[in-house]
Amino acid sequence: MKARPVKKLDPSRSLGENSARIVQVRLDEMLSFAPRALEGKKKAQHDMRIAAKRLRYVLEVTGFCFGQPADTARRRARDLQDILGEIHDCDVMLPRVRRHVEELQRSDAAAVRERAGKAPDLDARLAAQAPHRTAYRGLDVLAVYLEARRELLIDRFIAFWRRQEETGTWKRLERSVEGYLHRAREARRTAKAAERARQQAEAAARAAAQAEAQAERARVDRERASGEAEARAERHEQVQRRTGPAPRRPS
Repeated sequence: MKARPVKKLDPSRSLGENSARIVQVRLDEMLSFAPRALEGKKKAQHDMRIAAKRLRYVLEVTGFCFGQPADTARRRARDLQDILGEIHDCDVMLPRVRRHVEELQRSDAAAVRERAGKAPDLDARLAAQAPHRTAYRGLDVLAVYLEARRELLIDRFIAFWRRQEETGTWKRLERSVEGYLHRAREARRTAKAAERARQQAEAAARAAAQAEAQAERARVDRERASGEAEARAERHEQVQRRTGPAPRRPS
């Protein structure tokens, strides 16, 4: 079963936030198989086992980010994987046992037919002496055991799943992960607001500095203009004194 892709992963963000997104997808993936698996669909049970394994693995590495709910869910995912794994073992073994019985029976049928030679009909005593006749009983008993054990394990799986639903194992994990993502989003918004405030404060400081510099330049310009005016007046006065009428001589 191909794993569902996890969207919105961002290497620039924290381990916890990226892990939360992975856990959400893996948990939802596992839960999606539950209805058909509880109905006895073998493929859904097999896929659910793989999904539980994936959820367990990610929780083993990152579960510390989400507290006790993640630790409980990790252990329950392992238990679920074990139960469904044992069911899967029965599903694999039963067809093998039955195929082996069929192969032995075909082999015995060929051997008995050969012993019959050119007889017009088969003597039942020949079948009773088939080479593998004693193996059938053991294999049939094994098939019965596997079938009965599978039914028992299915009952155990259903009871286990209902118990997790009653105790809220998966819901608590879901809430813990959602809470982590909510806090991460709030922290990002707070950090962005703080950064905007910092930038605005820096812009205001720069504007104040520019205004102060402009005021200082204006003051210097005024002082320079005043000095230049005084200098011009002084020069004008000096010129007037030099070019004015000469003083009268006494007669």
